[in-house]
Amino acid sequence: MSASSPGGGLQGAARILSGLLEARTGQVLSEGRAWRMETALRPVMRAHDLRDIDDLAAQVLRKRNSPLEADVVNALLNNESSFFRDLQIFDMIHRQILPHIRAEKKDRTLRIWSAGCSTGQEAYSLAIRLRNDAARWQGWRIEILATDISTAAIDQARSGVFSQMDVQRGLGVGDLIKWFAPHGEEWCASPELRRMIDFRHDNLFDARAPQGDYDLILCRNVLLYFTPERCQAVLGLLSRHSHAQSVLLLGAGETVIGQGEEFMPHPEFRGSYVRKVGLPDVAGGPMRRTG
Repeated sequence: MSASSPGGGLQGAARILSGLLEARTGQVLSEGRAWRMETALRPVMRAHDLRDIDDLAAQVLRKRNSPLEADVVNALLNNESSFFRDLQIFDMIHRQILPHIRAEKKDRTLRIWSAGCSTGQEAYSLAIRLRNDAARWQGWRIEILATDISTAAIDQARSGVFSQMDVQRGLGVGDLIKWFAPHGEEWCASPELRRMIDFRHDNLFDARAPQGDYDLILCRNVLLYFTPERCQAVLGLLSRHSHAQSVLLLGAGETVIGQGEEFMPHPEFRGSYVRKVGLPDVAGGPMRRTG
């Protein structure tokens, strides 16, 4: 079955399943992802003994709020990630943004939120940089919250287990040996790294995990999948969990321009954003830690 009609737009089963994805996550399935829908869903169809995508859509309609729905959503989400993705961003964080935060903060608490963290490589990359620079952060309380709507992605992130292919994408040999241990044919992040990160399943349109405000927020390659209205809602959420000095980082193809009035380009850090002056600070307690 073709996911798209010759004139454009989704049809039949593809329309039903993409509608489920949008209803659950806010993500709009692009044409490119729609063409790959059947391939992405093949493992789900095998696991549930379904003949084809039409049979899958029929079962989804019959079994609302079922494990099958969750499996479909997890399969259709784009969980592309890698360690130190866009290395120049991590270099800017390490060389400019974090030293700036360290100089400005008086309470010696560093709070970071990785929103849309996928399988966790971004959060682990941040933790590695901070542990490698531990002397500079001695006496500081460091909190990293990492959230994603995909239950499967969060489960993997919490486990800290990555394939050989995963660790070869962006992770240097020195960091691999220092912070990961062999786990069969895979690699497992050290307990020290895993304890640094609070991985939570959460929905940016009904967010419950973030509490208080964060000094650094990364929400990279997330807004790409939302309508303009949804983008404004997410930026509103990020603003509510920011303070006047917070730094926001989006993906290379994303911008706050034309997406509401909460943020403006940061005057010092290229490609990053800061909350506009005059917005009230959020009231809230510290993030609940796990581990």
